Amino acid sequence: MTVELGVTAPDFELEASNGEKVKLSDFRGTNVVVYFYPKDMTPGCTTEACDFRDRIQDFTDVDAVILGISPDPIDKHQKFIEKYGLPFLLLADTEHAVAESFDVWKLKKNFGKEYMGIERSTFIIDKQGKLVKEWRKVQVKGHVDAALSYIRENLK
Repeated sequence: MTVELGVTAPDFELEASNGEKVKLSDFRGTNVVVYFYPKDMTPGCTTEACDFRDRIQDFTDVDAVILGISPDPIDKHQKFIEKYGLPFLLLADTEHAVAESFDVWKLKKNFGKEYMGIERSTFIIDKQGKLVKEWRKVQVKGHVDAALSYIRENLK
């Protein structure tokens, strides 16, 4: 099963950095930015998380919450949050089931080695729970601004 634009996003429940189980459906009535990233504390992932952090008020102003998802466990997420002052939830998809449902769990290659991992991707889910925008194979530079612009221009 993969996600499809214009259709209700698949609901999921994951352990969150606040110590609670969080469901996507808990955020109905709010725009949701779900961003998948490969690994806490790595350069690209840190830049992306800090870009979201630095624009958090702008996302709040357009009634949007940010949820970061990676396969890292909660204790690693909490260290990442503490080190960089991240003001949004990070969710632990340790079994990569949610990543698979969003079709972002991919075969990757690095220095000649192949392995399975997260393809950096972002999804915008509207207040009714519909997937309205996706970015796959995200390049970090300028990406947070693009996501914010999309919400400002398309979701009231």
